[in-house]
Amino acid sequence: MTREMGAALRRIQLGSALSAFGLGFTVPYLYVYVAQVRDLGAGTAGVVLAAFAMAALAVLPFTGRAIDRRGPLPVLVVASVLASVGAAALGFASSVPAAVLAAAVLGAGTAVMQPALATMLVWCSSTATRTRAFAMQFFLQNLGLGLGGLVGGQLVDVDRPASFTMLFLIEAAMFVVLGVVVTTVRMPRTASLGGARPSDGAAAKGGGLRALLSHRAMVQLCVLGFVLFFACYGQFESGLAAYGTEAAGIQPSTLGFALAANTAVIVVAQFVVLRLVERRRRSRVIAAVGLIWAFAWIVAGYAGLGHGSQTMATAAFISTYALFGLGEAMLSPTVAPLVADLAPESMVGQYNSAFALCKQLALAVGPAVGGPMGASLHGPYIVTFVLFSLGITVLALRLGRRLTPVQDQPSLAALPSRVVAVSLPEGADGATPVKNTAAAPAPASAGH
Repeated sequence: MTREMGAALRRIQLGSALSAFGLGFTVPYLYVYVAQVRDLGAGTAGVVLAAFAMAALAVLPFTGRAIDRRGPLPVLVVASVLASVGAAALGFASSVPAAVLAAAVLGAGTAVMQPALATMLVWCSSTATRTRAFAMQFFLQNLGLGLGGLVGGQLVDVDRPASFTMLFLIEAAMFVVLGVVVTTVRMPRTASLGGARPSDGAAAKGGGLRALLSHRAMVQLCVLGFVLFFACYGQFESGLAAYGTEAAGIQPSTLGFALAANTAVIVVAQFVVLRLVERRRRSRVIAAVGLIWAFAWIVAGYAGLGHGSQTMATAAFISTYALFGLGEAMLSPTVAPLVADLAPESMVGQYNSAFALCKQLALAVGPAVGGPMGASLHGPYIVTFVLFSLGITVLALRLGRRLTPVQDQPSLAALPSRVVAVSLPEGADGATPVKNTAAAPAPASAGH
């Protein structure tokens, strides 16, 4: 990695961490804020959360093409401004229309940030450094979310709406800081992505949804991503929480400890796990995550159905969240870099946006399915998600057969280039490995 690439990565990571810190101030308290502090009711709070999610689903299909035509930097700046406006407006929203509209603006802005940041990380890294770059981003985002939630919890007071307004204004300020920080980044023109950096929008015209759907490895990865997020993140604050309180008798306050255990495992284990997985096949690592999560769901089954003491049930329930955190730490240096390594040079943004869309769909469907099951169908709920977790293992192993050796195990790369071996969409017959043996040109600076 050149000094220029390293400096760019550090600034991108800093901005990403600060925006996560801002999100942490409000995410745990959004439902309470709308339903109780603004006294708009539980039904309105549900609509506000749905508007947040639906806005993300609405903008993501258009985000990738914008990134590939204009570059990730201007798209990220616009998204940060949009998210800042939405957060500030939500802090002052006292009516149903105002709260719903503000949540939609906030949801759209934060959704666009994800693929834009991911594409910037791709442009500023190579095959050899990308795994560690995405692991660092995941680590800093979780640390920022955790610290934001901790600090925000000390500031809020349900009897003082102004305390919540302050939290939303802090969140808005952090989004502005993200936009300012990334504008200082000098994006390097690396050998690996020289052709991916659009100058006039022409580079992305040859791509599109048809090309992406013809790329079977990417389609399989999107299906796998949906199952991953459905079986884990889509259950954290809905099905698993309902199951814990109803079946295991967990106190609501214990849910906070469980989420803290999840974050703590990620923060503590991330770089230990990274050293273990970065020289192993990505498909095997993802398959191992499926097995770990299947065991996590079995432990959750014991917590609610094992007829043990309340202490044992509580310990088992917290352990479930900790095991999920271990799997998340294994996925962060694996899945996101794989999306980038599968993407043709002119479609990096579209591939990142397509994967983000699958994630958002899982986060929307997961609570709708898991919430009612976790609250009333305790045994079937556990069995269902044990099977989904085992499905992750099967899907990961099947995906591995479609990847080139370097895509599956980047440590095999002989050249400091992302395009050592990349599978490109070729109609219905799937992907064909193509090798790049061209000499790498010297990197040059290109400011935005």
